[in-house]
Amino acid sequence: MIRTHGLRKTYKGGVEAVAGLDLEVEAGQIAGLLGPNGAGKTTAMRMLATLLRPTAGTAAVAGHDLLADPQGVRRSIGYVSQHGGSGLTSPLGEELVLQAMLYGMRAGQARRRVGEVLELLGVAGLETRTGAELSGGQRRRFDLAFGLLHRPRVLFLDEPTASLDPDSRATLWRHVKGLGITTVVSTHLLEEAQALCDRLLIMNRGRIVASGTPEELTAGRSLLETYQEAVGA
Repeated sequence: MIRTHGLRKTYKGGVEAVAGLDLEVEAGQIAGLLGPNGAGKTTAMRMLATLLRPTAGTAAVAGHDLLADPQGVRRSIGYVSQHGGSGLTSPLGEELVLQAMLYGMRAGQARRRVGEVLELLGVAGLETRTGAELSGGQRRRFDLAFGLLHRPRVLFLDEPTASLDPDSRATLWRHVKGLGITTVVSTHLLEEAQALCDRLLIMNRGRIVASGTPEELTAGRSLLETYQEAVGA
């Protein structure tokens, strides 16, 4: 579902945020980009979501070439950033219906789809509230709803549970695992990576330095030990 070869992003001054990324993510898999701050996780994800143009390399997402067919990529993906998209002052149900209509749905279809997604995420009944009236965990589930409205084939989640309490984090993990779609998650939380992901890709200095299933990476030792060895901590 996702394949990259030699994907790079270099900024002015020769700063190489992503230094030749080679990865494959299979259909239905939850893949985790795990690494310290500055490892290149968010930059890699933003390139795959067409928000940043690569300096070099190739990539395909859901069968669409990243450079030749960026519109095809955008139609196939959902993207939830670190900071989310839920507003603080407007009723979130209204915002979701508007977003669904921007995807081309008619008003009635948009309302039905919003209801389906909110039911799926366990926040049905809260659509008349603003973001300011919700808990952090509830707002994060509304953020996820924005990314799911158009039934994407691939979902990108950038630090999805940052700042959430343990109960809210576990609830969001459960919802993400239940979606059944190809998902790429960036995180620096070892517990999250191990609990949520089918495959882990440990990044450091713009490169993948270790990869495998959680079981493969923890054979005979803890994920923390594997992580520390991979990133030279």
